[in-house]
Amino acid sequence: MSTAQVSIKDALYEPPGPKSRKVIGIATVITLTVLTILLALIIRQFYITGQLNARYWSFLGRASTWKFLGKGLLGTLEAAALAGGVTFAAGFCMMMGRISRYKVVRGISTAFIEFTRGVPTLLFIYFFFLVAPQLGWKLSALWKIAAPVAISASGVVAEVLRSGVNAVPKGQREAALSLGMRENTVFFRIIFPQALRYVIPALIAETVIVVKDTTFAYVVNFPDLMQNAKVLISNYDAMLSVYLLVACIYILINYLINKISDLTAGLQNITIGSSRGGGRAGGRYGAGRGE
Repeated sequence: MSTAQVSIKDALYEPPGPKSRKVIGIATVITLTVLTILLALIIRQFYITGQLNARYWSFLGRASTWKFLGKGLLGTLEAAALAGGVTFAAGFCMMMGRISRYKVVRGISTAFIEFTRGVPTLLFIYFFFLVAPQLGWKLSALWKIAAPVAISASGVVAEVLRSGVNAVPKGQREAALSLGMRENTVFFRIIFPQALRYVIPALIAETVIVVKDTTFAYVVNFPDLMQNAKVLISNYDAMLSVYLLVACIYILINYLINKISDLTAGLQNITIGSSRGGGRAGGRYGAGRGE
């Protein structure tokens, strides 16, 4: 099998043998059977309690309902995109401080990273919602949810980026420096691009967490998907149908993000395989053009 055809999953997990496949098949059948029975019992209980009555579901066929949920979905995506951008920028800055040659800078960055990783997201949201206005900080509802979500995730992103930087062979840096390249040029043109490719799956996994954390937007009255869902529940008294629909939407969003992660990993494997095929020429001439 060529290098370009080997995925990250293939490298981490050995394919199961015949006995293992048989055990996995039996366990799968048993699990699906148990889940089917549990699902049937749940549906039966919903039927007994009247949760499957048409009045709890008929409003989902109205265009106005989907338009209202669509506006909430756009709000969720807007908050997640803004929070994701701020998260990466803040995480990158903290990562740079964490690997700095200056001890004071490393200490401050480490303190920020541990603080953001240790404090729950909801506490940051309450700070921006309740405390920040008293300090004279006038923020929009969008920033009141995007900023705390970004701060909460930035520490994790910083450590993910640092792990990617540490994964790049140190010999590449030493070789580039021996050719007369500057330290900053080596980092931004050789080290960091490779580190970023290494950690793309982890960054996308953190994106899923950022999207989930935007569900706290109801605290700051930002019209996201969850906030609009609460409005529908109040109007139609249909908690089960609305929450089930919203859950399916979030599952679909996360599924699409995971598919993007798989696609990115596949492109990464192709790039790595191609670079190994022509690595000698690139190593000889590419570094010389970098300075």
